Amino acid sequence: MNNITFFTEFLLMDISSSQKLRVLQSLMFLAIYLATLTGNLITITVIVTDTHLHSPMYFFMSNLSLVDLCSISVFVPKSIVNSMTGSMTITLRECAAQIFFYLLFATAEFAFLVVMAFDRYIAICRPLHYRLIVTRKMCAQAAGGSWASGLVYSAVHTCAIFRLPFTKTNVIQQFFCDIPQVLRITSSEVQFSEFVIIAVSVCLVLGCFFIMIISYVKIFTSVLKMHSVEARNKALSTCSPQLFILLLFAISGSVAVLGPIEEKASLKNLLTAMFYTIVPPFMNPIIYSLRNREINSAISRMFTRSSQFLIKDFLKIT
Repeated sequence: MNNITFFTEFLLMDISSSQKLRVLQSLMFLAIYLATLTGNLITITVIVTDTHLHSPMYFFMSNLSLVDLCSISVFVPKSIVNSMTGSMTITLRECAAQIFFYLLFATAEFAFLVVMAFDRYIAICRPLHYRLIVTRKMCAQAAGGSWASGLVYSAVHTCAIFRLPFTKTNVIQQFFCDIPQVLRITSSEVQFSEFVIIAVSVCLVLGCFFIMIISYVKIFTSVLKMHSVEARNKALSTCSPQLFILLLFAISGSVAVLGPIEEKASLKNLLTAMFYTIVPPFMNPIIYSLRNREINSAISRMFTRSSQFLIKDFLKIT
């Protein structure tokens, strides 16, 4: 036992020893990070300030944007600093914090997608009962439950992974503390307990996906039965962004879970991780703005008001 090394920090992936490539990587991460923050902050601001969007659907959408904003902030700033400084180390506590918060926001996002599917099902398939079922109290409880489920799930996983010390190696072939990479260097006992937790989680996730698929099938069946073209287009404009986000979440989650665990640093490994960690938060605001008319209109109104205020202030000064 005296010869066993207990690691208190990890070495993250370094795909290049060139300082220029490190700076290029950090600048790319910074550009994506700033664009993601801007897009999600605009979405949240528009929904909060525009009274036309004060409805349950946009309340959940603003929470989803908040989740995306927080999710990308878990590991990208640390990665930017590491690339700029050339330091690839991360402490055990920082690694545990990354895994905890990443799982928290990923679980909360999935929970909100389930709630939003239920909201659209009631709105389109049972419109006369919508105000009776989807009340303010129900929205608050659904939002609180989504955040609470993420908190509980992330706590269970983090405690299971870090309950025993790391003795095999401290090298993580990823730019952040990726769960498959961390599990690769844990003890067999931890790997078995995580396998049980993941197996139970997969069953729950598949059950929720099955419910959502049935909901969207019923939604689009009801939409196709509508005689009014305007009503059909409006229903599709509110449902299609959520469906696109759900598909993106499912594909990125599948890549994260089913993708091969690389044991060597590579550009392929970096790009794969970027796809399931950075792309969804970056793409979600774009999907909102491209597919949702009301969000587009609200953004236009917000920028029109801002420009008018700026013109008035400029005229007062001059």
